[in-house]
Amino acid sequence: MTVGARIEHLVTSGTFSLDGGTWDVDNNVWIIGDENEAVVIDAAHDAEAIVEALGARTLRAIVCTHAHNDHIDAAPELAARTGAQILLHGDDLPLWKQTHPDRMPDGDLTDGQVLTVAGIELTVLHTPGHAPGAVCLYAPSLTALFSGDTLFAGGPGATGRSYSDFPTIVGSIRDRLLTLPGDTVVHTGHGETTTIAAEAPHLQDWIDRGF
Repeated sequence: MTVGARIEHLVTSGTFSLDGGTWDVDNNVWIIGDENEAVVIDAAHDAEAIVEALGARTLRAIVCTHAHNDHIDAAPELAARTGAQILLHGDDLPLWKQTHPDRMPDGDLTDGQVLTVAGIELTVLHTPGHAPGAVCLYAPSLTALFSGDTLFAGGPGATGRSYSDFPTIVGSIRDRLLTLPGDTVVHTGHGETTTIAAEAPHLQDWIDRGF
């Protein structure tokens, strides 16, 4: 990790729409990098606020943890203003097309892929359940996991709508996330941060119930 590499956090506000309903939401936008370059995880709602936070830095990529509209609605504008590529797991293309039918992502995220920015390695973990192509990004040098809507402070992400499945998300968390060091800080798609150790007891309850 290079000197000055850091995690920055924005909260942006807008709406989430799916299955005929619309809800007001606040989203976490994560910027990882140093004074020269960065990646953005989840370009939500407000491209202008993200551009301002980036300043003169080069944006290397716009990484989408999944394709619900509240996590991707600002991605095309941010890409147009910065020249950065939009990266999404291919299994979430059906959801992406609901929001951006005329603008496809620029590249695929795949399980085990490593993205590097400012000397920080971000490993892609495919964690379906909240959405088919949901991913988390693990940065061991920062003791950090960027979980999107797969894992929150208090438990798994929601699975009550189209393209989601509760046993699948519990399996993803059990197999891909609970294996990480307990002190890993979980930077979520909404709400407060948590740690793997703090969430493990809650999740073990679901696992013990057969999910």
